[in-house]
Amino acid sequence: MRIGLYPGTFDPITLGHVDIIQRAMALVDRLVIGVAINRDKGPLFSLEDRVRMVQAECASITARTGGEIIVHPFENLLIDCARDVGASVIVRGLRAVADFEYEFQMVGMNRALDASIETVFLMADARRQAIASKLVKEIARLGGDVSKFVTPPVDAALRNRFGTRI
Repeated sequence: MRIGLYPGTFDPITLGHVDIIQRAMALVDRLVIGVAINRDKGPLFSLEDRVRMVQAECASITARTGGEIIVHPFENLLIDCARDVGASVIVRGLRAVADFEYEFQMVGMNRALDASIETVFLMADARRQAIASKLVKEIARLGGDVSKFVTPPVDAALRNRFGTRI
């Protein structure tokens, strides 16, 4: 069984993330969505809320594809998380050249820690390349419409968090 790990903070999950998840499902038998506990980033949503949002989005994907997706919170090294879940592949999404530079460094470090775990990059769909959770949160905080970037339940969660109405 080929197991892939798609890690991120998913604060919140966006349509860009959903695109990568759907396409990663074609590459692996089981996809583990690693929801990172990253205290340094100061997430808007609690770990529980982020896990719940990711699970809800993945439920609709598995209903359509019949694939297996597991949502797994983690706070350890990415390579250790990959070992913990039995992943042989780490899936990463790329939006721009700036993403590649950072990801290139991460791959090098992860390969030094465990050369048996490969990293696969999936380019974001052209319609989704500009979507970043950080920008989505900023737009929502300032009362803007983020419905083009997230699903309706995530949009509602953001509006609820910031007390905005659209």
